[in-house]
Amino acid sequence: MADTDGNIDSHDYYLDTPQTDTPLPLKGCNSLDWGMKNRLANIFDPKTGRTVMLAVDHGYFMGPTTGLERIDVTINPLLQYANTLMCTRGILRSTIPPTFNKGVVLRASGGPSILKEISDERIAVDMEDALRLNVAAVAVQVFIGGEFETTSVHNMTRLVDAGNRYGMPVLGVTAVGKQMARDAKYMRLATRMCAELGCTYVKTYYVEKDFDTVAAACPVPIVIAGGKKQPEIDALTMAYNAIQQGAAGVDMGRNIFQSDAPAAMIQAVSRVVHEDMVPKEAFEYYETLKNAK
Repeated sequence: MADTDGNIDSHDYYLDTPQTDTPLPLKGCNSLDWGMKNRLANIFDPKTGRTVMLAVDHGYFMGPTTGLERIDVTINPLLQYANTLMCTRGILRSTIPPTFNKGVVLRASGGPSILKEISDERIAVDMEDALRLNVAAVAVQVFIGGEFETTSVHNMTRLVDAGNRYGMPVLGVTAVGKQMARDAKYMRLATRMCAELGCTYVKTYYVEKDFDTVAAACPVPIVIAGGKKQPEIDALTMAYNAIQQGAAGVDMGRNIFQSDAPAAMIQAVSRVVHEDMVPKEAFEYYETLKNAK
């Protein structure tokens, strides 16, 4: 208890200064509780409302993907350039330094490998373990139109309920099967379903035609998946177009860690996302950093 001896009467009430609140610049997030907003502020830069997520969770169903054979060697040096890391709890505990103080998005669904029907996932992480790991969000794969669509949606809603209970954001990750059309109509359906059923934000694929309608129809932030490896200029162009058409960030993996110069590439992507740098300038920036070694 504070000592009352020598207590000075309060007097600075700033009567002419209205109280101000600093909002989190993310659509659809005004009604969230403080703890959930605080976690989102560790994912999205509060100044820009955007994020560069570094995705390295591929091993949960693909094994040691090219570029992720030794995460301690290839990925840890890149952490300083990312807003957020997306990974599994196994990698987080075994490989990521505990001094990493940015947001972690934890892969929370899994089950089948690439050798089986990948839509047959289950919840793979208990919410208490996510809290124990102090992550900023959990991610769940949702297979709209897939063989196990209902199961994956149920996985998502169970995590949303647990996330609301504990103040943990849930990222709904839309998956596109081999038989599904990767177009704006499908993306509008998948992203809107995730948002309607409670996801805090959604990850989906960029489509060249009408992506702006996908972003507009989704009432929560959208980040785009990087997808398969492309030439650097193409990946930067995709990121730029997505941001200009309403995306709140990117979740890139292979287009960064499989690049000829991963550190240069993630810095160039960051300039595109947070500074609206056009692709040509971003690619020149990438080349400058790459050749500076």
